Amino acid sequence: MGKIIFLDVDGTLVDYENRIPESAVRAIRRARSLGHRVYICTGRSRAEVYAPLWAIGLDGMIGGNGSYVEDRGQVVMHRMISPEQCRRIVDWLHGRGLEFYLESNNGLFASEKFEEAGLNAVRLYSKGKGVEGAERITVRSAFPEMIFGGELYRDDVNKVSFVLNSYQDYLDAKTDFPDLQVGTWGGKGEEALFGDLGLKDIDKAVAIRTLAEYLHADMRDTIAFGDAKVDIPMLQCCAYGVAMGSGGPEIKAAADYVTGDVDKDGLYYAFEKLGLLKN
Repeated sequence: MGKIIFLDVDGTLVDYENRIPESAVRAIRRARSLGHRVYICTGRSRAEVYAPLWAIGLDGMIGGNGSYVEDRGQVVMHRMISPEQCRRIVDWLHGRGLEFYLESNNGLFASEKFEEAGLNAVRLYSKGKGVEGAERITVRSAFPEMIFGGELYRDDVNKVSFVLNSYQDYLDAKTDFPDLQVGTWGGKGEEALFGDLGLKDIDKAVAIRTLAEYLHADMRDTIAFGDAKVDIPMLQCCAYGVAMGSGGPEIKAAADYVTGDVDKDGLYYAFEKLGLLKN
């Protein structure tokens, strides 16, 4: 077995218009042909890993920011919010008038008014990432396979994202859900657009170590690529960490190497620098 490579998706493997650079596809296919393994390591649930990503050729995935691990079609680990926790979250969000979506390997399940209430946050998030035409994006175009009108009391949920009406919603969620990991995304601090709720004691680093143990692999052979603060644990746990040029100062400080932006062939050049494309 060669190196084991872990790639964040949004901002690392694909740009924020969901385009995959052709150079990244070439780099991954070449590396795999030389015996290296390549996994995506993402906040997305499996339902959000659409066919074009699998078509690149991947050995598997880590999803839900570490709650799900898959190797060559075999589920290695899958930890989910309990049905009781899900019911409590849904009732709490309904009680506060907050719209949300449940992230499951079986799909993204939107709350009753998420399509309307989430529109401004989705557009602001897209604009902040430099997406062209962000003001014309719809919730359905941002989440092409989102399920509307589905069951919300579920037993298959990895995590829950919800629109913040104010930063206080996040602070109250931290108080009211001490048994869960509560975070924000789509902006720093009080500028955050979304809150999320997931399992405690789970992150990308935990999942990487779980997969390495399953593969009987040496952590000294691991390489991680990311662009966001949530990716820092995986860069720190792997033997070598690469930050994308578009990443923030925190992840660049945690990286061994900073490559170019995703849309400027950053992934390809890093693979080349690390010798992953040579016999």
